[in-house]
Amino acid sequence: MFQVYTAKDKSELSKNLIGEFKEYDDAMDCAEKAIEGHSDLRYIVEETNGCVDSYGELIATVVAESD
Repeated sequence: MFQVYTAKDKSELSKNLIGEFKEYDDAMDCAEKAIEGHSDLRYIVEETNGCVDSYGELIATVVAESD
């Protein structure tokens, strides 16, 4: 599962989930469209496999990120 976020800066507090996708290509299309025309936004695409840590939080790995 791929989760797409937008963020205004490098802070975790500014991350907004905009979608979840099964396919990487679909997630990337959504991410690129989400920041189109918004120079202050960047995207983050994370992959999860359903595993959780000791706090019950999903373990996610960043697979793509805009500059």
